[in-house]
Amino acid sequence: MTHDVVIIGAGQAGLATAYYLRSHDLDVVLIDASPQPGGSWPFTWESLRLFSPWHISSLPGWRLPATADYYPTPGEIINYFTAYEQRYGFLVMRGYRVTEVSGHSPFQLTLSSGEQLSARVVINCTGNASRPFVPYVPGARDFSGTMLHSRDYRTAQAFSNRRVAVVGGGNSGAQIAADLAGVARHVTWCTLRPPRFLPDDYDGEALFNVAKQRLAAIERGETDDGGLRALGDIVAVPPVRTARDAGILRSHPMFDRFGSSEIHWANGSSQLIDAVIWCTGFRPALQHLAHVPLQRDQQHHILVQNTQAIGVPGMFFVGYGDWVGPAADTIIGVVPFAKIAAQAAALFLSNPDS
Repeated sequence: MTHDVVIIGAGQAGLATAYYLRSHDLDVVLIDASPQPGGSWPFTWESLRLFSPWHISSLPGWRLPATADYYPTPGEIINYFTAYEQRYGFLVMRGYRVTEVSGHSPFQLTLSSGEQLSARVVINCTGNASRPFVPYVPGARDFSGTMLHSRDYRTAQAFSNRRVAVVGGGNSGAQIAADLAGVARHVTWCTLRPPRFLPDDYDGEALFNVAKQRLAAIERGETDDGGLRALGDIVAVPPVRTARDAGILRSHPMFDRFGSSEIHWANGSSQLIDAVIWCTGFRPALQHLAHVPLQRDQQHHILVQNTQAIGVPGMFFVGYGDWVGPAADTIIGVVPFAKIAAQAAALFLSNPDS
């Protein structure tokens, strides 16, 4: 059987896209590797809060119910996604990973179960969270302490009275370093460059407004000024702001090698360490497209136009980040791109030879 549309991934991007496809009377199936709803949100730490207030952190069609605090918890988002999926009756195949997509439309998809599907349109919504990135540092294999990525960090109490190095100068690095302060024996926050904090009054709502302005400028053919990247990298959420203002959140240059129980800098200094938490980001989870002839830019990003892969009609991407569109990897920011993809997919299906 050939489906009209297969959406790979049932997190925020997949759910938003499925919502907009409802009005087109198409056969739509979502395939998600996780056995539970919630996208990437089950893989976060306990103290994490969204940057965006609850009243603007919604998927299309149904507003997120008021949350206990102004900024929702991951658990509240998981519950909302679960109810959203049920509310609209999406057909979701859970616990299946798409291992390969081959050919052009109709695309052939191979699942981790060995099952094969066919789809006239494939919309990739797999995000980044399932593919954590850890850079190479000499001596890492000889380090005897604990190493984990921020994806696997849950609570500061697991590092009580331990000496911890937190690596990464973005939001996760700042938040986890702040979370560990006062719990860990010692926290060494290592960044490639001095951290750049956004103005204290900037939260997810401000970020989204800037992203909308960027998108409008790009659509007008104007030069992309990078938005808030010119101002900073780190949102000063209350725990980060408190730790920064107390002088607790101070960064160190990135170390250049490991010893068995310590980290070493190029200037000859060293620090005893019991654990390292890598807050070094993620890469797009697109290994299943290894055999699709996708065009890429110099940064190896897939070239898309209005979310559709250039040169591969019927192949779409929603989420992921700026190479799809400004703020496309956030709950609030993904919505316009989900709508664009759904409309473009429906148009393609109505006239695949155009």
